[in-house]
Amino acid sequence: MKKLKDIRPIKLEEYRLYVLNQLKLPHKEEWVELNSYTDVAEAIKRMVVRGAPLIGIVAAYGFAIGIKQFISDENLRYKSKDIYETLKNTRPTAVNLFWALDRMLNKFSLLVEKNESRESIVKELFKEAERIELEDYHANREIGGYGEVLLPKRCRVLTHCNTGALATSGWGTALGVVRSAFQNGKDIFVYVDETRPYLQGSRLTAWELLQEGIPYKIIVDSTAGFLMKRGEIDAVIVGADRITIRGDVANKIGTYTLSVLAKEHNIPFYVAAPTSTFDMDLERGDDVVIEIRDEEEVKKCGECTVAPGGSRALNLSFDITPAENITAIITEKGLITDISKERILKFFNKN
Repeated sequence: MKKLKDIRPIKLEEYRLYVLNQLKLPHKEEWVELNSYTDVAEAIKRMVVRGAPLIGIVAAYGFAIGIKQFISDENLRYKSKDIYETLKNTRPTAVNLFWALDRMLNKFSLLVEKNESRESIVKELFKEAERIELEDYHANREIGGYGEVLLPKRCRVLTHCNTGALATSGWGTALGVVRSAFQNGKDIFVYVDETRPYLQGSRLTAWELLQEGIPYKIIVDSTAGFLMKRGEIDAVIVGADRITIRGDVANKIGTYTLSVLAKEHNIPFYVAAPTSTFDMDLERGDDVVIEIRDEEEVKKCGECTVAPGGSRALNLSFDITPAENITAIITEKGLITDISKERILKFFNKN
C-alpha cells in the first residue's frame, strides 16, 4: 500500500482558526488567520476556502468563533441568530453550509437551555465544530473505500473542479476515491478539467495530484467529449454541492455537460459525496438556488483580462445533473444505484 501525504486545508490552535488560502495556490501556500465570524464569512464569500464539505466545517468554526466574540454580551441569544444568518448567507447552493450551521445553532440552544456556563458554551461549541471536521474526514475515507472498488485495476479517470483534501477536511470525496484507488495499487491516470472560470482543476486538483505523485494531465474543459469518443476515459467521478431527494445533483458548472457526454459514450458517471450533502427537503434539481458570481471572474484568467472592455458575462457557478445521468452516488454509508426518490428514501431509512 502506497503512503500518501496528509493534506489538511485548515488548522485550529487555541480557538484560533487558520485556513490555507486557496486563491493563492498553487504558487504560494499562505495560511490566513480568521479572528472573527465576519472574517470567516468573508473567506467563504471570496472563496479563500471553498468546496461544499469544507465550507460547512469552516462555517461551524465561524459560529463558535462568533459566540466566543460575544460571550459576555447580555443579548447572546440574539447575537447567535445574527452570527448564524451572516454565515448562512455567504453562499446559497452548498447544503453542507446550512447543515453544519443548523447543527451548531441547535447545540448552542441546547447548552443555553441546560444553563451551562459561558465558558463551557464556548468550549463545547468548538468541540462540536471539531467533531464535524473529524466526521467529515472519516466519511471521506469511507467514500474512498466504497468508490475505489468501482474502478478497474487500470483506469483513466476524468474529474471536474476540485474535490480533494482542499475541498474537505482532508482526503476528499471524488478525488478521495482516486486517492484510495491509487493507494491500494491500482494503475490510475487522471484527466483534470481545468474548470473555468476559477480554474479549481488546474490550480488545486493538479496541485494535490502532484503532491501525491498520482499521474495526471490537465485538459481544457471542452476536450473531455473528444477524449471519450476516442475511448480514453474509463470513468467520470465528480463531487456534489447538493443532492435532492430524487437524486438530482448540483455541482460545479460543467458537470451536467460531462454527464451527457458520459451517457452518450456509455461511460460510468459517479458522484461522490457525504450524506450531509443530501437535501431531504428538496425533491427537484430545478428548485436548487444556483449561485451567480461576479462576471469579472469569467472576463479574467488569474490577473489577466481575457475579454474586451465593456463585455458582459454570465457566471453561473453550478449546474444540475439529473439522476438519470448518474451511474451511482458514492457515500460514506455505501452506494446508491438505480437512483430514484424511492431508492434514496430506502437508503436513508436503512442507514
